[in-house]
Amino acid sequence: MTTRLYNARILSMVPGQEMYDGEVHIEGNRIIYAGAPTEGGKFDKEIDCERNVLMPGFKNAHTHSGMTAFRSLADDLNLQDWLFNEIFPREDKMTGEDIYWLSKLAFLEYLQSGVTAIADMYLNPYTISDAAAEFGMRTQLVSGLNKFGPTVEELEKRFNDLNGKEEIVGFLMGVHAEYTCDLDTLKKVSELIHKYKAPLYTHMSETKTEHDECIERYNMTPMALFDSLGLWDFGGGIYHGVWCTKEDMDIMKKRGLRIVTNPASNAKLASGIAPISDYLEKGIEVAIGTDGPSSNNCLDFFREMFLVTALAKLRDNDPKAVDALEVLKMACVNGAHAMELKDADAIAEGKLADIILIDLSQPNMQPILNIPKNIVYSGSKINVKMTIINGKILYKDGYFNGNIDVETIYEKCAQITERLK
Repeated sequence: MTTRLYNARILSMVPGQEMYDGEVHIEGNRIIYAGAPTEGGKFDKEIDCERNVLMPGFKNAHTHSGMTAFRSLADDLNLQDWLFNEIFPREDKMTGEDIYWLSKLAFLEYLQSGVTAIADMYLNPYTISDAAAEFGMRTQLVSGLNKFGPTVEELEKRFNDLNGKEEIVGFLMGVHAEYTCDLDTLKKVSELIHKYKAPLYTHMSETKTEHDECIERYNMTPMALFDSLGLWDFGGGIYHGVWCTKEDMDIMKKRGLRIVTNPASNAKLASGIAPISDYLEKGIEVAIGTDGPSSNNCLDFFREMFLVTALAKLRDNDPKAVDALEVLKMACVNGAHAMELKDADAIAEGKLADIILIDLSQPNMQPILNIPKNIVYSGSKINVKMTIINGKILYKDGYFNGNIDVETIYEKCAQITERLK
């Protein structure tokens, strides 16, 4: 299958490359040409982009898709109460099939928001893998191992079972958080990542309570504790990082770790505002995630991008903090790196065909003065005209690919939610 996307403004996200007028050719799941207009040729499909913007899809580098069941069900609570009193008890009732359908509901929202890849940490990676492969959602599954399960032996099995099982699905080592793991478990996970030389991902320093209680337990911050156990020896990243210290950031820089910020969730749970400017000053790559649709409660990547820069400006008392162009880099490039998807970070020959088309004809994009800044400061879901993942058009002009049964997804999820609430 070959596709030509022509008459476009191309925001490639290739370092040093300005936006240009041109076209993109896709063969299978790869970009085979990105450049100046051509005389055309023979293609299976040709799409006139009508001078709208082609750019790499957004990477939602931290989410819990199956939590769509709890959207607006357990709100206005702090993290500890929300998680332990409302979420964990309900999650105990969930089946693998529940997570399969609930994940698909989230996938619909990702497509509308221009998200072409997700890092999904949730309860049953096998059914999430099945849902992602069937739906066409590029997914990096992330282990959420904790003291409630699974075992370290099961983590290793999942790592081997799920990496390479599906073309668009991978599996990354991870633990839920320091505060949900005992020391013995963390030591065993460290042995496992050394066996496979694998990066590790985890929630970390999301709240001040979590951060301070770790210091009380071990006389070390969560970041320093993990470093002392060798858990960062092969890189990886942390989710949230609201309360990381300067010393924590020194460790992150030394170990090549990334930070995935989740501004809407952190604001809604009153966890705090991550020190994004400090991370950038230290040279630490920042990516963006929505977190789950229960703590957020929506999966709107445009809102996340705006909040990254707006909250940084507010925190720093500096309107120049975290420029919109830096935010786009976080959303497209850094997110791909944080998810170990090096071939999905730009529009260029040989890269994966994970591409979105941004509609400039909507009122919120007019006048056309600075397109990248319009996307961050005034963009919204209504501007996503097309979402392509792995070379396949999954969303276009408000409609999902015909193979995606939206009504069945809604019906199944409504039944599941009624049972769990």
